[in-house]
Amino acid sequence: MDAPIGQVGRVRSQDVQEQLDVAVVDAARAGDPKASEQLVRDCLPLVYNIVGRALDGHSDVDDVVQETMLRVLDGLPGLERPDRFRSWLVAIAVRQVRDRWRSGRTRPIAAPLEETGQEPDPQADFADLAILRLALSGQRREAVEATRWLEDEEREVLALWWMEAAGELTRGELAAACGVTSQHAAVRVQRVKERLETARTVVRAVAASPRCPELTAVLTAWDGRPSALWRKRLARHVRDCPRCPLSGSDLIPAEGLLGGLAVLSTEVGDSDH
Repeated sequence: MDAPIGQVGRVRSQDVQEQLDVAVVDAARAGDPKASEQLVRDCLPLVYNIVGRALDGHSDVDDVVQETMLRVLDGLPGLERPDRFRSWLVAIAVRQVRDRWRSGRTRPIAAPLEETGQEPDPQADFADLAILRLALSGQRREAVEATRWLEDEEREVLALWWMEAAGELTRGELAAACGVTSQHAAVRVQRVKERLETARTVVRAVAASPRCPELTAVLTAWDGRPSALWRKRLARHVRDCPRCPLSGSDLIPAEGLLGGLAVLSTEVGDSDH
């Protein structure tokens, strides 16, 4: 069974935080404007990271976060279980992400990382911003780049698991957000982790220098946009190629990398700064 890193210490601190959250939620439900402001302030980092990692579309993230918080504040008086506020909040964020997918809006195309300057482009995707702001390198950078090769639904589960592994969500909250049991959530998480590992081997093989000549030939038809379809195509080559499998031989499990992938502050998503 998957468990958050540093589970025992984080569960204890989370118990204290939940008590504080319930008190703030109760006050906000009663109409206390200061409590409402604090609730929004406390929720923004979690919501921003879930939405940002799930959408990976920087131009849409701020809108979806704002829509999520508006729905939270509007629905707060009708929340029957304040102790389940976080699960309710995350579920609303996930629904807003799915609504954005269904709206058919496209994500901006990220420029090659080697062409990206030191200041984030307002149109850059969440992976670019994470790499720049967190100064990622090596396998942590590859892991973030690999998220671009996942499907939307896979990226949603990954975003939730990422927050779970960082101690920001419990498995129960993750399961509630997905609308499944904890056992089913464990299956989904494991499946996404496996696809992320596959994407990491693809990222490394594509970036290799010198690159496998046969892989280069396969890439002649690629438009340069990471996608789940191309992840599957390239993964087949990497799996069967006698040279490319070496690209994934020393990959550290994703759990071992998460310590260096701190929760991004909301200022990353503020395109006005």
